[in-house]
Amino acid sequence: MFTLRRSRRGRLVLTGSAAVLLAVSTGLTATASERRAEPLPPAEQLRPAGSLQREVDAVHASGAVGAMAEVTSPGAHGTARAGTAASGTGKPMPQDGRFRIGSATKTFTATVVLQLVGEGRMSLEDTVERWLPGVVRGNGNDGRQVTVRQLLQHTSGIPDVLPQIAALNSAAGYRAERFRTYTPEELVGLAMRDSRKFQPSKDWSYSNTNYVLAAMIIREVTGHSWAHELNARIIRPLGLTGTSTPGSSPFIPGPHARSYASYDTGTGTGTGTGTGTGTSTGTSTGTDVTVLNPSMAVGSGSLISTTHDLNRFYAALLGGRLLAPAQLDAMTTTVDAPELGVRYGLGLGELPLPCGGSYFGHPGELLGYHTWSGVTRDGTRTAVVYVTSDGGPHTQKAMSTLVEKELCRTRP
Repeated sequence: MFTLRRSRRGRLVLTGSAAVLLAVSTGLTATASERRAEPLPPAEQLRPAGSLQREVDAVHASGAVGAMAEVTSPGAHGTARAGTAASGTGKPMPQDGRFRIGSATKTFTATVVLQLVGEGRMSLEDTVERWLPGVVRGNGNDGRQVTVRQLLQHTSGIPDVLPQIAALNSAAGYRAERFRTYTPEELVGLAMRDSRKFQPSKDWSYSNTNYVLAAMIIREVTGHSWAHELNARIIRPLGLTGTSTPGSSPFIPGPHARSYASYDTGTGTGTGTGTGTGTSTGTSTGTDVTVLNPSMAVGSGSLISTTHDLNRFYAALLGGRLLAPAQLDAMTTTVDAPELGVRYGLGLGELPLPCGGSYFGHPGELLGYHTWSGVTRDGTRTAVVYVTSDGGPHTQKAMSTLVEKELCRTRP
């Protein structure tokens, strides 16, 4: 099962910004703009799928406060939702609500890096030191020995910074630091306090620091911020109107459900009021963590999106509309990720389908919002599901099962 939970909240879970192009954009990106996907049809035109609704109900029944899923295949499109948008209320989940996609952000970051590689502006074999001299040093960490490919593939050996972020580790830490802003340089500096996990390419270990560094390299190569490049190259060309790079803003724009984190209390659940204050009431929902400055996850997990936008992005990516064949092949060439028991490429995981073959995707989480995305190798079938709380012990499995069933169900 493709999942990497914190212990309990020490890291992002594997289970994740573009109308007119800039003059520096490439023909590849222009192609994405020219082939902009059709807008989301009105809710009344969506064809409800009974099987999808049953699967979403199962996700909700596993302990999630709210759940929402959307699936696409040639000539078909369906959505389903269950639960409520806020604990203790009857308010339904928003039809196209926004949520923090967590580590699914990594696929976006890797796509921008690979576009720059395709443009000849950098190489996957460039060292981190070439673009960020002196940044990765200390405790055995050495940017002169780490390549961009190793960053994107999590074979760098660089330690993960997120276990050091207080807001992700306890309810008290969240209350104290939910508005704190981190710079990328500060994040890397925190990570450098820990020893290198292994020599580059000698093992595999998931580290969000890899993608913080990737975001910094994007800035050095282009002269523009990570957020600017994502908007210019992916978000605007694909018409991802529900997707945003929040920077240090702690708020989710537009319609959204509230999120709840079950910090480790010894019982596997936390307590919260559902008001955003994180104060305890003795309920089992958890701490309301909807308000959060996501700057600690720049490049690695800070994006906000919707199920519709994620389906559109993954379909465009695997459909060859964002990357040239050589770069898409590099992204989807996977290695063993024994820490997860799956295979991992460059910002994408490869997972087996019960009906045969495999699919690509990148589950993610950032404090209470969990998402699971899947897309077939040809980009023609996609499925995205998210929940608004940590749920129960079987929630993640119910989410992955939904994605697998829907990708198999629409298979020719």
